[in-house]
Amino acid sequence: MTNGFTKKDFKAMRTKGLENRMEAIQTQIQPKFKALGEELTQFLSMELHTEMYLHIARHARRSVNPPDSTWFAICDDKRGYKKHPHFQVGLYGDYLFIWLAFIYENEDRDQIASRFLENQAMFDALPTDFSISKDHTVSTTFALDSKELLGTLKRFRDVKKGEFLVGKVYSEDSALLRSEKALLKEAETVFRELLPLYQLAIK
Repeated sequence: MTNGFTKKDFKAMRTKGLENRMEAIQTQIQPKFKALGEELTQFLSMELHTEMYLHIARHARRSVNPPDSTWFAICDDKRGYKKHPHFQVGLYGDYLFIWLAFIYENEDRDQIASRFLENQAMFDALPTDFSISKDHTVSTTFALDSKELLGTLKRFRDVKKGEFLVGKVYSEDSALLRSEKALLKEAETVFRELLPLYQLAIK
């Protein structure tokens, strides 16, 4: 990874127009995603004792509206990540996120959500500065220790389009993001905290 994420990268995510934003994503952000993603894929493969694969979001279906966020995902399927529990790192226009993600294409969401609801102590064990999201296409996040956790897990279980993402978010002003070494170490730390939930989800 040549360097961390800068103000210029977040500004790229606010660029007007599909073509201009996609060009900025492809030239500025995706090379950094590839470098960081390869390091984290290797890290997760070693931690989980199984081969993990890197997928960089291409936003190929977009024809009018520019993507509000962009990301890379890591999962145990070489062909695709959306149906599986996966790890994500990505950017909105004002923050970076590091998630363990379960999006609506996941075919086992009712079983996974039920396991999470039965093991809520695992969430109590996570750092207090972690966050959750109900929808990977919306920038709104909630504190992990908020009253939103239970409702989000139930919605993930019961609603066809329900999603659940848990991890940590970082303001575009965070100095940690400017250092490639610091960001890599931080992402490894966050992923290590999330591994028990990932392993519960895939069992």
